[in-house]
Amino acid sequence: MSANEPSKPTPPVPAPPAVPMPRKAPTPASVAPAAPVPSSSSTSAEWGRVSEDGTVEVREGEAWRVVGQYPDGTPDEALAYFVRKFDDIAFKVTALEQRHQAGGASASDLAKQAAHLIDEATDAAAVGDLAGLRDRLTALTSSLSEATEQEAQQVKELLDRAIAERTALVERAEAIAARDLSKVQWKQVTAEMGELFDTWQAQQQTGPRLSKGVSQQLWKRFRDARAVVDKQRRAFYSELDDAHKAARDAKTRLVERAEALAPRGTDGIPAYRNLLDEWKASGRAGRKADDALWARFKAAGDALYAARAEQAAAEEADSAPKIEAREALLEEAKAVADEPHIKRARALLTRIQRQWDEIGRIFPREKERALDDRLRAIEQALKGREDVDWKKNNPETKARANDMSSQLLEAIEKLEAELAAAEKAGDKKAAKAAADALEARRAWLSALGG
Repeated sequence: MSANEPSKPTPPVPAPPAVPMPRKAPTPASVAPAAPVPSSSSTSAEWGRVSEDGTVEVREGEAWRVVGQYPDGTPDEALAYFVRKFDDIAFKVTALEQRHQAGGASASDLAKQAAHLIDEATDAAAVGDLAGLRDRLTALTSSLSEATEQEAQQVKELLDRAIAERTALVERAEAIAARDLSKVQWKQVTAEMGELFDTWQAQQQTGPRLSKGVSQQLWKRFRDARAVVDKQRRAFYSELDDAHKAARDAKTRLVERAEALAPRGTDGIPAYRNLLDEWKASGRAGRKADDALWARFKAAGDALYAARAEQAAAEEADSAPKIEAREALLEEAKAVADEPHIKRARALLTRIQRQWDEIGRIFPREKERALDDRLRAIEQALKGREDVDWKKNNPETKARANDMSSQLLEAIEKLEAELAAAEKAGDKKAAKAAADALEARRAWLSALGG
């Protein structure tokens, strides 16, 4: 080392902790504003001193306590070193006070840090107002104690609410498991249970941590309810898969039979209709399978109905002249109603009916039925005329009518005499009765054509 280079001071040796001096009574339990960190010069003059051999002491109350030695430096350097130690502790105290005032931090965590700082400030190898720091920490601890109690109450309320929410989820899951699961809509039930499980996980991740005993008890109930629902759901879908497979096999055979009808054309339609009835009774095979199989089954039927449509078109083309012929006969049949002589009207209609039948069948059948209905109306009108004529000209009917007319004439003659006698006698009541009876008998006679 060069002679011109200054010698480096030997690191100070802290003294063993001295017996603590009596302390001042703590200030009231309130958080004082953060005190500014004192400067080294003021702290050195008020709270520390250095002996000739480099021993550094700090004043605590009225007594002095040795905090260490700094033999190779000046007294100012020695004090500055231990003041920095104090400043470090004071900075931590100030920071803790500010965190408490700012809020947001856990009061219990801050209380633990305050207790640690109290231990650090007690008999610390530092120069400064250590008693003042301890008083500030005591006041802070008291304030944090109240905040910790409030925080504990809030935590308890949060835990109680979380337990109530978890319990509600468990009860909803148990209510679902208690249903008659043979009659539920499984899509809806699965969605409900999935929503409950997602809510459970969200509460577990974001909510307060429950005690192990309560958490395990609630989870066991929730898990058991889910297990019941899952077991029934698996059984339902297993049975459904079996039913779908049976229906799929049956419908596959129906499709094959329907496709085999193609060579029969129109004659295969009755058999296809029977297969359609079997299809409706065969049950569900699952949407995808049903759609695919139905497409094949319908295509087989479409081929048969297309053949029938072709045949109907050909028959309809062949029927066009027949339709015209029957339309002409209907025009001719209008003369039946205009013919006053019933026998001649019947002869005309009989000839038209014979020609009608000779024309043969007409397609489409709907057109044939419409033409037949028009001819049938003419036939019924003529039959009505014939019935009336028969009633008029029937000998037995005529004989009965003549006998009745004779009886009515006799009754009328007798009533006329009674009426004349009543009028002559001035008996109005008898005259009215005879007049009413006479009027009725004359009406009957008029109805008989008398």
